[in-house]
Amino acid sequence: MASAGGRKMLSAEERRRQRELEEARKAGLAPAELDEEGKEINPHIPAFMADAPWYLNSDQPSLKHQRKWKEDVTDEMRWYDRGAKVFQAHKYRKGACENCGSMSHKTKDCMERPRSKGARWTNKNIAADEKVEDFELRTFDAKRDRWNGYNPEEWVKQAERFDKVEAMRAEVRRKELLERKLKGEVEEEEVEGEMGKEEAKIDETEYAGFAKVEKRVRTAGGGSTGSVRNLRIREDTAKYLLNLDTNSAYYDPKSRSMREDPNPEKDPSQKTFYGDNFVRQSGEVAGFKDLNVFAITTHERGQDVHMQAMPSQAELAFQQFKQRKQALEGASKEDILAKYGNAAAAPTDDIKALQATEAYAEYDAAGRLLRGQEVKAKSRYEEDVLINNHTAVWGSWWHDGQWGYACCHSTIKQSYCVGAAGTTAAAESAEQLAANMAKKAAEDEERRKSSKLVGHKPTADVWGELADEQLGQQLDPQKVLEALRRQEEREREGDAGRDDRKRGYNSLSGDAQAAEVTPEEMEAYRLKKSRGLDPLDFITKQKKGEEAGEDGGAANGGGGGSGTGGYDYV
Repeated sequence: MASAGGRKMLSAEERRRQRELEEARKAGLAPAELDEEGKEINPHIPAFMADAPWYLNSDQPSLKHQRKWKEDVTDEMRWYDRGAKVFQAHKYRKGACENCGSMSHKTKDCMERPRSKGARWTNKNIAADEKVEDFELRTFDAKRDRWNGYNPEEWVKQAERFDKVEAMRAEVRRKELLERKLKGEVEEEEVEGEMGKEEAKIDETEYAGFAKVEKRVRTAGGGSTGSVRNLRIREDTAKYLLNLDTNSAYYDPKSRSMREDPNPEKDPSQKTFYGDNFVRQSGEVAGFKDLNVFAITTHERGQDVHMQAMPSQAELAFQQFKQRKQALEGASKEDILAKYGNAAAAPTDDIKALQATEAYAEYDAAGRLLRGQEVKAKSRYEEDVLINNHTAVWGSWWHDGQWGYACCHSTIKQSYCVGAAGTTAAAESAEQLAANMAKKAAEDEERRKSSKLVGHKPTADVWGELADEQLGQQLDPQKVLEALRRQEEREREGDAGRDDRKRGYNSLSGDAQAAEVTPEEMEAYRLKKSRGLDPLDFITKQKKGEEAGEDGGAANGGGGGSGTGGYDYV
């Protein structure tokens, strides 16, 4: 029931009367309830729809809350009146801008050039009041309309300016072609072709019928306008009639396409149709394929480039890649040309100077010129260039492994020439250097003769200084054998683990007599010394282990060099 009384506290009798009234209205025995506008309210509307919400504070029965009670928000298609003036004052007014005198803005918002003395003090050149309008853009589109307030007449001016510029460029181009024609730089046919290009241009709209035809077709939506492609002109021969062989190129009647060439063996100059694939492989198709390959390759290398997700970024990266590639190729080509030259280019003057001459010259057996004029071939480098007062070039003089100038005997390149004085100075310098070296040698010889080491000879105690023959003459064979036995005993004690409790009291006191090493002991040490690079060292150690395992066989006899571990002293 569309009544506001349901929200009031009713007694039992009032609720009974209200319920009877609602039943009578539904049965048509009582008149329907009227809203605030005088319209009847359907009594069969449920109470949860007829009752207004509490926050609307509705005291009368109404269905207004179920209707669209908000007004539609619309924005007028108008904008600020730019540059409009409303009043021109002739003296300064209180509250106006202190700089220009306008009442439409404050001093801090003034857009005029700051005056040395503002209109407040000079009371001159008072600016007019601007028309201030307040627009409230309430809709979403109006707030984001970037062309709101744009005057279309401005574009007409720009278009006229563009047309004038194009006409001037065409006129300049025509004059340049005529001047080149008068000079003989271009042929007349080329001039006529260039001048007729602008006139021979065909509007792109004339080709629209060959690519796409707009036609009303029956669709699932009920006869909406769609697009039908690949329609041919009535005068053109159908694709399926170009070759009636059943084994020729396949024709799809649904899409009206024939991708392969129906007549591949026919002369290309006599064919008008090469297959739909021919069109698909021409134009910008190759560039698009290269772009796809670049995007895939770059994405596999770890860079965030995706053709479908970010096509603009992929296109920009591909353009930068092509520019870098062209720069590297150009730099490589320039380096090769600079290093090896260009054989197709005309020879320069310095190269022509190196070529053979037809001038006759005759020489004798000694190489002297008899007849004619001698022509010396010059290289591509500068020759006979004299600098710094020199009368000879660098490298014309050679002395003691150094190059120099023949005019002054200077061995310093880029030095200044002093003539004969330099030659004399160079000779005196050489003599002085030789005298200093002789004096130094004499002093070293005198110092050597006065040294305390004169006549000193090394003794036999210095190991490694004597020859093997002299060392063999001083050694006693019996002492060497005894030293070998003692060396073996020390090695066996060391392997078994020597007990320090059985060591003598003064064994480590450093007794000079006990610590002195004899030549025989040194020789025994050398003979028993282990050599890691010896290939027979492993075999020798293995043999020693077998001999140590026998019962006294190795200790009591037999074999060469008893007690010497297999070493025979000669």
